[in-house]
Amino acid sequence: MVFRILLLGLILLIIEIYAFQAFRTLVKLKWILISYQIISVLVLLFILYSFTKFDSSVGQTKQTMFTMGLLLIVYVPKLIVTFLLLGEDVFRIGAGSVNYFLENNNDTFLGSRRKFVSQIGLGLAAIPFMSLIYGITIGKYNYKVIKQRIFFPDLPDAFDGFTITQISDVHSGSFDNPEKINYAIDLVNEQNSDMILFTGDIVNTDAKEMHPWLETFNRIKKHEYGKYSVLGNHDYGEYVTWPSEKDKADNFQAIKDLYGKIGFTLMLNEHTYIEKGNDKIALIGVENWGHNFKKAGDINKASQDVAQDDFKILMSHDPSHWDYEIKNHVKNFHLTLSGHTHGMQFGIEIPGYFKWSLAQYVYAQWAGLYENLGRYVYVNRGFGFHAYPGRVGIMPEITVIELKKGKNVA
Repeated sequence: MVFRILLLGLILLIIEIYAFQAFRTLVKLKWILISYQIISVLVLLFILYSFTKFDSSVGQTKQTMFTMGLLLIVYVPKLIVTFLLLGEDVFRIGAGSVNYFLENNNDTFLGSRRKFVSQIGLGLAAIPFMSLIYGITIGKYNYKVIKQRIFFPDLPDAFDGFTITQISDVHSGSFDNPEKINYAIDLVNEQNSDMILFTGDIVNTDAKEMHPWLETFNRIKKHEYGKYSVLGNHDYGEYVTWPSEKDKADNFQAIKDLYGKIGFTLMLNEHTYIEKGNDKIALIGVENWGHNFKKAGDINKASQDVAQDDFKILMSHDPSHWDYEIKNHVKNFHLTLSGHTHGMQFGIEIPGYFKWSLAQYVYAQWAGLYENLGRYVYVNRGFGFHAYPGRVGIMPEITVIELKKGKNVA
């Protein structure tokens, strides 16, 4: 732990040195330069101190999220400046070597820094700086209702036009604004869907995180065809150190009980049938199964006694489950609903044209709708936030999916 803190401190110190060089090329007033240095040192010491106080028995807190937000706001822009000035240093060393060894110019080995490089660096750094501040102050509660129509040739006739609201990754321990959460619940209710599905991560770690929000989430109205949920990776309480296995087990049971306390039927590797008119569809819910996370999900157990030709909707928190097990499964799961990735809470989206996030380098399916041989997975971008207390570009999502009978159209 000490080594990691020292290594982090060294990296941040190098970034600070380069950032100050850029700042100094544009600002000449001594008192401003001294103030900049003092503030930078205080921020650096605060961040390092906060990391030394991280309690593995508690996990993420408002303090750790504040520290993470501060780290990103301060050092992502400075990192951009560092890369530019580091590139300039490579050029300066190369040019100096040519002058010294080939042209026998011994006056100065390194040329002075060019002002315009610092100007470009600071200009570029302003983009993530302002974006990250926006993400913390506005973006994290900038809820978007995303509507998706999906066609299936074998959808039972009675379910043509059937609507499903999906929420995922609530992470209630991160919330700090009751007014905004109530607004989001109002949006959920306004969709008037036939059924609502919650694909996991009700808390960050501890069941107590949800207690202040039970009344708020109980405002989600009853849906004609039910309210169902599954567990996410954070619901198992595995990212902290517990005093005993009993404490961990008690917390896990309390988290499972939370879903019932807000009116959702929790599905643990099981299935049920949703009936409408003379038709029915199978709703299947598995525990968390992730390629690099807990593998408690058992799709074969959950779909036992479900017929091959039944129309199936699967709730599975982690979309890597679809990628590794579901999309080519012999039982033909028509639609899988997932979450988990949050779209990394940072990216660029122009709906219908362009979508990018660091999440795509980790997950093949990370936000929105994906298809393989007529089988679909929809990855919800998440209702809440975790670690970084904000969202930039990838906004919190309430999904409304309409099932339509007809030719497969993405």
